[in-house]
Amino acid sequence: LKLVRNMRAHSDPWFAEYLLRIGDGKEVTNRDGEVRLPDEICVSRTGKDTDLDTLIDNTFPSLDANTSGPDYITSRAILSTRNDSVDRINLKMISRFQGDEMVYHSFDCAVDDPHNYYPPEFLNTLTPNGLPPHVLKLKINCPVILLRNIDPANGLCNGTRLVVRGFQRNVIDAEIVLGQHAGKRIFLPRIPLCPSDDEICTI
Repeated sequence: LKLVRNMRAHSDPWFAEYLLRIGDGKEVTNRDGEVRLPDEICVSRTGKDTDLDTLIDNTFPSLDANTSGPDYITSRAILSTRNDSVDRINLKMISRFQGDEMVYHSFDCAVDDPHNYYPPEFLNTLTPNGLPPHVLKLKINCPVILLRNIDPANGLCNGTRLVVRGFQRNVIDAEIVLGQHAGKRIFLPRIPLCPSDDEICTI
């Protein structure tokens, strides 16, 4: 789960058509080329700490009553342009789900670092593109997205959307919620992850 600022994601057909008109350059603009967002997809911003809660309440109304339904979770999203905002929103969203929290930690190491110039304590503070955070907090019924191709033939590929159904120490029990494999229960083991060459951090 990466706020076009104060904008809610909609699954209604009119919203898809609206986005297509913008993409095709057919939506009405002002003299500066700016597009007015419809009031029904905007959430007022006050500058207070409660703005994020307001955005979540508008994007995920009645969350407690709908967490078990995969259609509810997968038909809406909060988008953001920055990873630090994503992490803050994810933590806030996880706290909204009922039940106990499961915390997974990564085991970070640097390749070709024989002198240990980059200790794990430092590596744990980094979140390169394509890698999950060092501390991953999950709850039952929360959505997750797969970041690697594990078993494409069975629906486990980069971008697959799932909902968490259970936990083990090194395994996540999840259900695929979109595509031809929707409804399939799978187990996600702890696996090694490494950013691709075009995603490598410069330290």
